[in-house]
Amino acid sequence: MKKKAVDELLKKHDKLNHLEGVKVISHTQREKEEWVFHTLMISGYDVAFKFKRTKKYKSLQDQLVSLLYYPEEQTVAGFPIEVMQVVRVKRC
Repeated sequence: MKKKAVDELLKKHDKLNHLEGVKVISHTQREKEEWVFHTLMISGYDVAFKFKRTKKYKSLQDQLVSLLYYPEEQTVAGFPIEVMQVVRVKRC
């Protein structure tokens, strides 16, 4: 996606955020029914970046990626946890 298209999305959706050229330090994939749930940990960030797909994804560990995401809060074992819900991931 080109820079102009990303800028248009960011203007249209005020809670949408963008990270460009960040390094993935961990990428896990878990299958549950027809979905594969992915969790990325990004260098310099203490929150999980999550997304789901219908298929496994080639490992993104140690890769530079561009992310479009929404901040979100989930409750795990009764505690609120901040996560980032990824809507687009692309290798740089």
